[in-house]
Amino acid sequence: MGNVRTATWERLLMQMEREGVGFYLNGKKSEPHEIIRKCCVSERVVYMPDFVMDEEGKLQEVRYDEVKRW
Repeated sequence: MGNVRTATWERLLMQMEREGVGFYLNGKKSEPHEIIRKCCVSERVVYMPDFVMDEEGKLQEVRYDEVKRW
């Protein structure tokens, strides 16, 4: 990938993971590098993030799901 935007996105996701945020790709627990690879490689597939908060409003999960109809 090697792109500045991709590298910045990866650093952001890794920081969020260190802070306890979980990541999911199409319902499966995933690592930040898996999400980035999948989202950047697929030119015909669009993934939409859904940000899930806990009871106190703290970010708990980010769920990337494939958008099938748009």
